[in-house]
Amino acid sequence: MVTMDSSPHILVVDDDREIRDLVAKFLTRHSCRVTTAADGKEMREALADRRIDLVVLDLMLPGEDGLSLCRRLRAASDLPVIMLTAMREDIDRIVGLELGADDYLPKPFNPRELLARIRAVLRRAGAVTSRGAPGEQTPALRFAGWRLEPGGRRLVGPDGREAELTGGEFDLLIAFAERPGRVLSRDQLLDLTRGREAAPFDRSVDSQVSRLRRKIEPDPSRPALIKTVRSGGYVFTPVVERE
Repeated sequence: MVTMDSSPHILVVDDDREIRDLVAKFLTRHSCRVTTAADGKEMREALADRRIDLVVLDLMLPGEDGLSLCRRLRAASDLPVIMLTAMREDIDRIVGLELGADDYLPKPFNPRELLARIRAVLRRAGAVTSRGAPGEQTPALRFAGWRLEPGGRRLVGPDGREAELTGGEFDLLIAFAERPGRVLSRDQLLDLTRGREAAPFDRSVDSQVSRLRRKIEPDPSRPALIKTVRSGGYVFTPVVERE
């Protein structure tokens, strides 16, 4: 097993021992440190004892299920979460994303795809640093009293307080703020934020937009910053200034 501190530490939570062992062995061969847990109790113990960079969380678990555990994780931290689910219905995927999961993967899955998803989410969360850009500074963006810092992955509100955003919400806001006044379709937003081709009619962007509105809009019921364009997508309306 790789023990270098620079390698990401992944917590795999699944009640199927065969899946846990398979994923752990595969990720370990690809320069990850891996801890496994069979249920919520073991997950909490692992999080208390170790510094974890990302959680791979199965939806169907004995006792407290994955959705409930995801809700608890998101309430306490911004630790990246990838949900695993044997259910293919859109509602299960969307509920997971609503609760703050950064990505999802339906079972059965190819371990290589899981690895690719893990790397993508970690890059977005800033847990893995690009070798090609040490110390690279990205200009901060200002809009409607907010200050968005892409490099530090911080969003500071007009009141000076830092907003709590998930990795997916932060990427979505960056996609909007870098393209003010442009109508962006759901497919464009999925491509910009998730870096992969989404399934047809994937509605997860709608869920993330709704969550983001609740955090930055003065009145989420009457959004003024992120407006819906009928049959088009969304448009970011405020003037954006670069520092």
